[in-house]
Amino acid sequence: MLRRRLNRLCGGDEKRVDSRTIYVGHRPCPDTEAFIPSKFCDNRIVSSKYTVWNFLPKNLFEQFRRIANFYFLIIFLVQVIVDTPTSPVTSGLPLFFVITVTAIKQGYEDWLRHKADYEVNKYSVTVLEDGRSVKKESEKIKVGDVVEVVEDETFPCDLILLQSSREDGTCFVTTASLDGESNHKTHYTVPDTEKDLQALTATIECEQPQPDLYKFVGRMHIYKPEQEPAVRSLGPENLLLKGATLKNTKKIYGVAVYTGMETKMALNYQGKSQKRSAVEKSINAFLLVYLCILISKAIVCTTLKYVWQSKEGQDEPWYNEKTQKEKDTNMYLKMFTDFLSFMVLFNFIIPVSMYVTVEMQKFLGSFFITWDKDFFDPEIQEGALVNTSDLNEELGQVEYVFTDKTGTLTQNNMEFIECCIDGFQYKHRDTQNDLDGFTVTDGPVNKLQHMAGLEKEELFLRALCLCHTVQVKEAGSEVVTDQVDGIDGMIHQPEVERGFIASSPDEIALVKGAMRYGFTFLGLESKSMKIRNRQNDIEEYKLLHVLNFDPVRRRMSVIVQTKSGETLLFCKGADSSIFPRVKPEEVDRIRMHVERNATEGYRTLCVAYKQLSAEEYAVADTGLREARLALQEREEKLMTMYNQVETGMSLIGATAVEDRLQEEAAETMEALQGAGMKVWVLTGDKMETAKSTCYACRLFQRGTELLELTVRTLEDGRAKREEKLLELLRDYHRKAVQDAPPVKAGVTRSWSTANQDYGFIIDGATLSLLMNPPRDADAGLYRSLFLQICQNCTAVLCCRMAPLQKAQIVKMVKNCKGSPITLSIGDGANDVSMILEAHVGIGIKGKEGRQAVRNSDYAIPKLKHLKKLLLGHGHLYYVRIAHLVQYFFYKNLCFILPQFLYQFFCGYSQQPLYDAAYLTMYNICFTSMPILAYSLLEQHISIEILLDNAALYREIANNAMLRWRPFLYWTVLGIFQGLLFFFGVRCLFSNPALQDNGQVFGNWSYGTIVFTVLVFTVTLKLALDTRHWTWINHFVIWGSLAFYVFFSFFWGGIIWPFLKQQRLYFVFANMLSSVSAWLVIIILILLSLLPEILLVVLRKPRGLHSRQKKPCQSNVGGNQSSQSSARPLLMRTFSDESNSVM
Repeated sequence: MLRRRLNRLCGGDEKRVDSRTIYVGHRPCPDTEAFIPSKFCDNRIVSSKYTVWNFLPKNLFEQFRRIANFYFLIIFLVQVIVDTPTSPVTSGLPLFFVITVTAIKQGYEDWLRHKADYEVNKYSVTVLEDGRSVKKESEKIKVGDVVEVVEDETFPCDLILLQSSREDGTCFVTTASLDGESNHKTHYTVPDTEKDLQALTATIECEQPQPDLYKFVGRMHIYKPEQEPAVRSLGPENLLLKGATLKNTKKIYGVAVYTGMETKMALNYQGKSQKRSAVEKSINAFLLVYLCILISKAIVCTTLKYVWQSKEGQDEPWYNEKTQKEKDTNMYLKMFTDFLSFMVLFNFIIPVSMYVTVEMQKFLGSFFITWDKDFFDPEIQEGALVNTSDLNEELGQVEYVFTDKTGTLTQNNMEFIECCIDGFQYKHRDTQNDLDGFTVTDGPVNKLQHMAGLEKEELFLRALCLCHTVQVKEAGSEVVTDQVDGIDGMIHQPEVERGFIASSPDEIALVKGAMRYGFTFLGLESKSMKIRNRQNDIEEYKLLHVLNFDPVRRRMSVIVQTKSGETLLFCKGADSSIFPRVKPEEVDRIRMHVERNATEGYRTLCVAYKQLSAEEYAVADTGLREARLALQEREEKLMTMYNQVETGMSLIGATAVEDRLQEEAAETMEALQGAGMKVWVLTGDKMETAKSTCYACRLFQRGTELLELTVRTLEDGRAKREEKLLELLRDYHRKAVQDAPPVKAGVTRSWSTANQDYGFIIDGATLSLLMNPPRDADAGLYRSLFLQICQNCTAVLCCRMAPLQKAQIVKMVKNCKGSPITLSIGDGANDVSMILEAHVGIGIKGKEGRQAVRNSDYAIPKLKHLKKLLLGHGHLYYVRIAHLVQYFFYKNLCFILPQFLYQFFCGYSQQPLYDAAYLTMYNICFTSMPILAYSLLEQHISIEILLDNAALYREIANNAMLRWRPFLYWTVLGIFQGLLFFFGVRCLFSNPALQDNGQVFGNWSYGTIVFTVLVFTVTLKLALDTRHWTWINHFVIWGSLAFYVFFSFFWGGIIWPFLKQQRLYFVFANMLSSVSAWLVIIILILLSLLPEILLVVLRKPRGLHSRQKKPCQSNVGGNQSSQSSARPLLMRTFSDESNSVM
């Protein structure tokens, strides 16, 4: 960060303006009076967080921002400054352990970043200097350098393409490391540049660095002797991004425009907003409760101490007279010091080591998702990916699932099905009898003709062949398959084998559809598009302009010129985008086919054309060129020109492309709904297409009554749209909410109603009206009605959604009453906003690039994997971490309660019950490993049964295991056992002679017996809770107990020279020589665990299957109510469904 700021300072005024000027090859321009080279940042990449010098202070500052760490630091300082009963080591050592472990982990991660930076910065590159190729380290590239890149090399900085080894002046790149897209993208050289780059004199004006990978605005001034400077526009098609790789092109030359931390790749490394899980909020709430208990204990003991000392003879007994200094000390200062001493004595009730254990559990637990073989997809040879491990348990708490349609519910694998030309439907049949494969299947009955005219047919097929951005890959290239972020199949032609490259699978499907009907696209060479028609003649068209597709216009166009000089515009796009721009009578002929195809679930596109006169083209050409040269508001100006050109067109026909459902999509959606989740489909597609997909996925059933809130339902001549909207909302609210049957008993979620037969549909235009109602309307009322209706519907479909609207819907649900946990899943760049907005974002490694994967928290290859991720892994992660949190508070309460009770028997003198070694080692060594192993490996119910019985997910809904009732249960259990430990041992000590020789035990023996019972009880309690035993569980549970016994013998059996006083010298060995001590230890452990054992013995099994096929795991019947099944999970004792633990 400091280096970036210094670079900005060094850059002078460069940051203050909206554009930068770059001199190509650092050569001054002829008309420049004084050549002053601008200062830009170097090409060094810095992704690391720390340096050798700032690691310690910066890391410590970040760690002590955590409340628990800061609290223990204060306690440690109090122990150092004030005369406290326990050594500073008791809180200092655990704190040091926690800080050290975290620092090592963060330091190692940063060292890996340093290592990666070093490799990138020292990478050797070729730079043109004075006509010679010079090898340099990547970090030494400067803005303005002309860089040479050869095939399969990555670009070392952001370059403007000046020269390519390909004859047509193009090059192919892949941007897999930037957005994950593996398809080949085509980039173009700047027109009119010199072949001899040494002779090129030019300047580039472009925008300041910004992170959008797909936007770039600039212009290049090319100076030639005795000529006016030529100005050429620069766009994203001329920009080669750092991190992208050159493919199918032997060599290119480019000029560096953005370097180092100003490249688009570096600017995209900005961190995402930190997402917090519900478990962290629960931990903080419980922490406050235990902090109040701690302060209460300290206040009670401080008060009772002074009450006790107020009695005559108690304050200053004859054997412990006060010194003069103690007598002179201020009374209130002494009380405050005593309060702090009690705080220190009882501070172990706050579990500082829990934070480290939770972090380790999340980090190590995330590997189980990565390692899961069920998530491996052989097609792409990849498995699941975890981008953040902080949200593992949130996967078990999802209430709302927001899913994209195309590429998520469907495969995004397009196949041309049929087309409609001039109102007549054509289907392709693979038979030689039909002319050119065309078959008319229907048409207007009242017309004598049954086919569109031959001229219209050929015009339509030419439009399909020309209106696209597809590239042809000839045989002999690296790959001869169609590529859309991967492989899409082979095309075999009689004379040549070729494949297609495209950014969208729709485009390949349409070009292949035209091929079936006799029109073949042969490729683009030097702005010349060639197609072969039915007569095998080659037609050539000059490509004048491409009006690119964008999600706002929802269409794309090309302007081409025929050999005869005619100028034609071909346009294709969504029906809602094309119909308003063509003649109404043409729309009527085709609308019926479009709507029917959409109802059948096909993706439809309409095709139109327009013949431009010389005057019209001249105006359009001038306007488009001026807009492309603009540095400010280029996109707005281009959009205005596009809308001007794309008017008054003639509609030729429409296409239908099938996008098949994802594998097991219906089963997955059914399972999610069975688990009590609400599924919302957010798509930019047409309502009819999306609705049929929802039926196919079983989100809508045959009996589902659909409540529609779209532009169509709002069209009412008698009332304003706003009034109609409110009227419909109230009507639907009355139907779905007010008149709905009551909620089923035992179902905990607010939205799990008995009403299971409503589906809701809304479109983007209506949503805009709903989110931004008229000024005089109550915006809160609109949203409240909308949300209440949606919460009582089984599924919600939002169609015609813009990416920002998707995020708005997620945010609205996320912030509604109850703050439900939301999950967004998608596969494309248009899903990124909703993925970032939701509590949990999941990307699918699909065919629309990897931007969704890059911005997600988890990534899976297919939609079907979501079922196991949530119902299996999510369920288990939540149960494990909930048990971990409750167990940590419980075992620390058991630990400190006897210490508190002991003060009542030692005159509130702050005498510790346990030795300093035990205080220090309890959380670090004696009880930490068993709970960590449990929280990683426990399967209270096997994954197979969790997947078969989706309703089991409801048992843990709404953070059920970390609510106040289970917390109270664990607290009461801790108090009961703490009381039992202390008073049980006190009963033993009522016998004056506990040893054969008549000697009595001292206070350290008392504390050691209590501590021994404590360690064995809390460890065996965890053993009783364990359902799924592995060798690791056995090793850590019995190993921890053995280590405690070994340590106690070892610590007390040697005289340690560094200890001033050795309190436990032979105490443990002496204690075990007493039969009474053995008896009391065994009895107290059994009595402490008796409630747990009785709960298991007395409770009847609830499932039909008393045992599961797999040993060590329990079984659950699928037909129990969620009310009866919630109890064992909340209490975390033996589960009802198991008769025994094996």
